[in-house]
Amino acid sequence: MKYIRPPKGEFSERTLKITNSLGYKNVMWSFAYEDWNEKNQPNEEKSFEKIINNLHNGEIMLLHGNSKTNTNLLDRIIKEAKNIGYEFKSLDEFEK
Repeated sequence: MKYIRPPKGEFSERTLKITNSLGYKNVMWSFAYEDWNEKNQPNEEKSFEKIINNLHNGEIMLLHGNSKTNTNLLDRIIKEAKNIGYEFKSLDEFEK
């Protein structure tokens, strides 16, 4: 593992210095929404619209894997993003 995302996006100069000294590259997301709460899952259609309407070049999208909404929508999101003209790449490819 060479990349790290600070939990909840919370970091400080100290934590960045520590993770960098351990050889990790800190990566933040450029899009997220409240999908993490398993007991309060967002509406699928509204979530789909929110995700698609916020697509942008270079986006790093944070979707939580424990979200049933995301599980149900992921295939549709990927297909729609590709249909619009977006590509998916790994962070290694993105850096180039």
